Amino acid sequence: MSVNKQIHLERHSPALWRVTFDNPPLNIFGPETMPELNAVVTALETDPDVKVVVFDSAVEGFFITHYNFLADPEETLGLPPGPTGLQQLPDMLVRISRAPVVSIAKIRGRATGVGSELALASDMRFASREKAILSQWEVGAGLVPGGGPMARLPRLIGRGRALEVLLGADDVNGELAERYGYVNRSFPDEELDAFVDALAKRISTFDRQAIAETKRLVDIASLPPDSEIAPEWDAFIGALNRPAAQKRIRMLMDRGFHRPGDVETRLGHYVGQVAL
Repeated sequence: MSVNKQIHLERHSPALWRVTFDNPPLNIFGPETMPELNAVVTALETDPDVKVVVFDSAVEGFFITHYNFLADPEETLGLPPGPTGLQQLPDMLVRISRAPVVSIAKIRGRATGVGSELALASDMRFASREKAILSQWEVGAGLVPGGGPMARLPRLIGRGRALEVLLGADDVNGELAERYGYVNRSFPDEELDAFVDALAKRISTFDRQAIAETKRLVDIASLPPDSEIAPEWDAFIGALNRPAAQKRIRMLMDRGFHRPGDVETRLGHYVGQVAL
């Protein structure tokens, strides 16, 4: 079934769902995507049968990339908070983490900015060794990441490596992401689908209450509180209006940002060039 034009929800069984991002050519995420993802998250929270969801992409080379900087800022600023009281993007990511459903991000292509943040909010992350690129590129463009990576990454990979990823603002390939713990594992690309499919199907056969209760207890020990997530979105919105960020984004736009081509394919490289 198609939830909308950008996200497709496929129920392989009542217990196992697949959510595919399909917004070519770059899988850019923006305010227009918010209600579509919210519908999926609400379904995951309320459906009595679903146990596992796999997030993936139908766009070659891109899992999910950065926020839509061509959208009218008022489309973002005018969005009401979500059920957690957080602004909509961090709200949905928090709800994915806390849902009584196992979430798996299958990363083939660039998970840049929002894509990295959705992967971090998921319970597990598996990557193509050859094709996956993870990135929190924002600091290199004078921005502050807004979807929770400062709260999540240090818990996942340690403080030093988190600061390397966030402040270095460079691309992290699938092999290095595995070594750092940014993803659970990376696989040769031809093995990725079979592994994720087998794991998702295996978990989907287990008792739902046992899954949900075990996840809830792990969440207590590992998830950041909302008070750590909330300031990140405010910092992102505040940074958008700073002259330094506007200048760097404009320079990236002049080089091909937001369009198919080398800048989007090698964003870490070009962010470094703009900084120079």
